Amino acid sequence: MKKHNTFKVVLITLLVFMLLTWILPAAYYSGSYVDQGRIQMGLFDLFNYPVTAISYFGYIAAFVLVVGGFYGVLNKIGAYRTMLDKLKVAFKGKEVVVLSIMMVLIALLTSICGLQLGLIIFYPMLVSLILLMGFDKIVAALTIVGSTMIGMLGTTFGYNNTGIIPSILGNEFTDGMLPKCILLFLGLVLLIVNTILYIKKSKKSDKKANVKKVTAKEEKKTSKTKSSKNTKAAVKEEEVVVVTEDQAEEDSYIPATVAGKKHIVWPLAVILSVVFVILVLAFISWSGAFGLTAMDEATTAVTGFEVFGFALFGKLLGTINAFGSWTLIDLVVVLMVFMFILALIYKVKFDELVDGFVDGAKCALGPAVITIMIYTILVLTTYHPFQLVIYKAILGITDGFNVFTTFVVAILSALFNGDAAYAFQSSLPYLASIVTNADNYPIIAVVYQAAYGLTMLVAPTSLVLMGMLSYLKVPYSKWFKAIWKLVLELLVVLLIVFTILILI
Repeated sequence: MKKHNTFKVVLITLLVFMLLTWILPAAYYSGSYVDQGRIQMGLFDLFNYPVTAISYFGYIAAFVLVVGGFYGVLNKIGAYRTMLDKLKVAFKGKEVVVLSIMMVLIALLTSICGLQLGLIIFYPMLVSLILLMGFDKIVAALTIVGSTMIGMLGTTFGYNNTGIIPSILGNEFTDGMLPKCILLFLGLVLLIVNTILYIKKSKKSDKKANVKKVTAKEEKKTSKTKSSKNTKAAVKEEEVVVVTEDQAEEDSYIPATVAGKKHIVWPLAVILSVVFVILVLAFISWSGAFGLTAMDEATTAVTGFEVFGFALFGKLLGTINAFGSWTLIDLVVVLMVFMFILALIYKVKFDELVDGFVDGAKCALGPAVITIMIYTILVLTTYHPFQLVIYKAILGITDGFNVFTTFVVAILSALFNGDAAYAFQSSLPYLASIVTNADNYPIIAVVYQAAYGLTMLVAPTSLVLMGMLSYLKVPYSKWFKAIWKLVLELLVVLLIVFTILILI
């Protein structure tokens, strides 16, 4: 397996976009289309833009590192492996059903709560569990990345995902809810079916590999007349076949069993459950999606509560956002607090705590670097906006609103801008200037979020995808080979749904 494959793919993408700044003129829309001429990206920019990316988006990379450190500490706690083993036993014989439930839950949490990044907290645990159940790393990626992007594709109340669309178009956030739910359902069905087909295909491949191993063993038995030197070579060759590189790498994602006394699981399970509840409550957009102000009022009441004229909780907590307005930095605080609580409960020594955190952060270093690189690309396309020239040419093919040219532009805007908010902002204002009939805006909203979710399944600018491939050390080509049929099927479904929408 080639090293640093994901890094190479993202770097090549960065260089290609850099080249486009020399070929295409820059333009932006601010009440009117403004042609800026060519704004080329230079060599020093290639090294300066990562610094800019860190200054604006470094908190996301820091979050990834802290999640890695958190699991590094969990690996020092025997109860963590015990919990995974108990779940493995409980799920035995129902692995595919459990996998399907995981996909549904991740997709729903992304669709309703906008948790495509927040759920990174549980990704390492899900990877370990999926591998323990006997599946490979591609299945883990399909489950996590696939369901996350299906949730994006079928966003319902995830205001953090697509809230910028109605703010640009001026329509209601709840417009087009029925087609959004339909896309979410159909996307999940296709994802689950394709994953099951991949699992069956992998099992057939494994059976063929086992047949080859048996044949190799039989050949070894009949080779006794050969010299001892040749026999040793044959044994070595057989060992290479039996102990594969992929198997060794998959084992590295499963925490080692910690020997010693019986490990009590329930405190760990309770704390992880509390983290999950906080995550969901904190990221549901109570005011943006549902118009509720209860969480803001509750936060104000807690921070303003006074004991003998002293705002005790306000001083202890400091600046804290209300549930519904949390960021990844707020989650970092939660993880660090619960990490120390777990260390106290399970009597993890301070040196072990530090060593575990550092080891876990090292494992997350690759995804963290990929995060900065992807946001460096975003800085590039923001400072050198060559993309609007492409959008204008495509939208100019037809007069007014055309769902298919709009879909193509939405796909390209997602590719050029990995972050959803930037993707929508890059082309929607210009599109709204040439499509003045507001009756089309609910369809446009559905088209854009669906195009984003579809594109992020394969785009080298997809943070969740490339970060997960980096973590799993899965080559991009191997992922594309596993996902292309699903992408094609989703594309057909989307085009059919879009056609129905413009006809009714």
